[in-house]
Amino acid sequence: MSEKCQCGDHHAWASPNPQDQPAAARQPLLASTLAGEDHAEDGGRIDPTDRVTCRTHRRWLHDCVSSPVHTNPAIGYRWCRSCDHQALVAVDELTGDVAIHCGLCGRSPRSRANLELVELCRRSLVLAREGRFPETAAA
Repeated sequence: MSEKCQCGDHHAWASPNPQDQPAAARQPLLASTLAGEDHAEDGGRIDPTDRVTCRTHRRWLHDCVSSPVHTNPAIGYRWCRSCDHQALVAVDELTGDVAIHCGLCGRSPRSRANLELVELCRRSLVLAREGRFPETAAA
């Protein structure tokens, strides 16, 4: 069931986009990282919010962090508590910059969860770059 709030944006209860396709089949580092994180999460060794991959979309976190399913008001991921509204994420793959800002007030919500999410996306970007260009990772 997909619902909308008064602002018209989808929030955490929105279902994943059926158009999202797994990228792991053509990216060996992504596939192995996904498998490792899945196994560690199932074994209780890592928390679902400590992953650099997305179990739902089967992608690097930075590739799908803007999806409504990555918004969690209870934890504070992609959430502006002062506006009680979903925050937006901008990922620049060239510079490695990740920024979160509120769609209503425009400010950057500085919760611990959002700061951790930015760091996880940066780590995800680094790993994705290593997976695409393994010869430059060794240099």
